[in-house]
Amino acid sequence: MAQTPNYVKKPFASSILLWMRTNQPRQQGMDHWKGPHSKIISATPGFEEYRQIHLAETNPGLWPAITGVETAIPANRKIDGLAEVTFKSVLAPLRGRKQTKLAYKDEVNVFRRTLLYAGPPNTARWYDVARPGEKAQARTLIYLRRRDDVSTGAFRKFLTEELVPALANTGVLKELRTQVFMPWNERLWNTPDVAHDNPTDQRFHASLILGFTDAGALRAHFASDAVAKLSTRLARFASAVHAYEVSEALTYVKSGEILPAYQK
Repeated sequence: MAQTPNYVKKPFASSILLWMRTNQPRQQGMDHWKGPHSKIISATPGFEEYRQIHLAETNPGLWPAITGVETAIPANRKIDGLAEVTFKSVLAPLRGRKQTKLAYKDEVNVFRRTLLYAGPPNTARWYDVARPGEKAQARTLIYLRRRDDVSTGAFRKFLTEELVPALANTGVLKELRTQVFMPWNERLWNTPDVAHDNPTDQRFHASLILGFTDAGALRAHFASDAVAKLSTRLARFASAVHAYEVSEALTYVKSGEILPAYQK
């Protein structure tokens, strides 16, 4: 079995999946998220890090086809972006309630649907896979849906003991972040005038962000024998593997400090 890489952090993190409004140009919504909305979110107390993961408009699914697994991303559920928040502590979200109310009010200006996914403490892991000085210039965001006949414990074990080591040991990753989610609960992020519909058969149970040197390395990875071998095991644990191409990953808060300008 491949060796599990060292993790840099086991942060308390959450992810908000985002869909842009359709009554205005998509890029207009992406720009509002990148600009005015980011300033509201960045000012929230208790953040260790805040990143926006912007997804390419055309995203049919990067993961090669697997028999019995949904790898083609359904057009009607295709995500536009992800807000990735890392908190300073488990209690940190309580410090940001006042600022969060401002974010609630602004959501309707840019988003038509938002879904918050969070995991128990110590289930998110940022792994150490890059050499000093290396940075990811291309990324994929992957969502996994657990098979109905697989237990939560078996799914998590597969993720941490098989999938992560296999991906890390390809030697091509410059970033590797994983999150395992608690059962989805609309009440955690029930913002006004924005949809939060999330049918049971559409929910996700884990996510990964993989970073590469460039777009060429990313595409070579998905065409590799390593991914083909992983697909066989994935079919045993996952009913859906949605691999999105990331167009931009922008950092607004880092090490608890608001950056003067977002950093790619």
